[in-house]
Amino acid sequence: MSDEIILVNMNDDEIGCCEKMEAHRIPALHRAFSVFLYKRTGKKLHMLLQKRAEGKYHSGGLWTNACCSHPRRGETLAEAVPRRMAEELGIVAEVTEEFSFTYFHRFSENCAEFEFDHVFTGKWEGEVVPDPEEISEVSWMEFSDIEQGMMARPDSFSPWFLIAAPKVMAVLRNREQ
Repeated sequence: MSDEIILVNMNDDEIGCCEKMEAHRIPALHRAFSVFLYKRTGKKLHMLLQKRAEGKYHSGGLWTNACCSHPRRGETLAEAVPRRMAEELGIVAEVTEEFSFTYFHRFSENCAEFEFDHVFTGKWEGEVVPDPEEISEVSWMEFSDIEQGMMARPDSFSPWFLIAAPKVMAVLRNREQ
């Protein structure tokens, strides 16, 4: 079954729908979301990172935030976010939308991301059961280690993670101090 995703304008107003792979081929601006899960261990904050499965249509083998996807045609973010957390991570965590941003990245001649990305955060202390079709590895990493990794090896992270993660870490550090 092919997924139809929601096309939007620069204000995130819905303007239509398109089959997911076609939206990435064109490319067409579409609604997306990224979930960042974190926990505190003593005085340190840790973020759950996933390594995308090698078989993904783009960014396979790259480290990124806990969960990211697109709401389907007729689906709200409030419905899509827990659905994808359950599918990808085997969990449902309470999350809060923090901010949104638009980005464009071309992966190949026939694949690009042009997304209006809604960023969510939530605390998670429990077990994670990743779907191996989606995720090859998960790791809880301390914020400063993530920042050092992004500086030393930016090409080992997804393009949207490089944009959103510094903002997310700033929000969470401020909230959790």
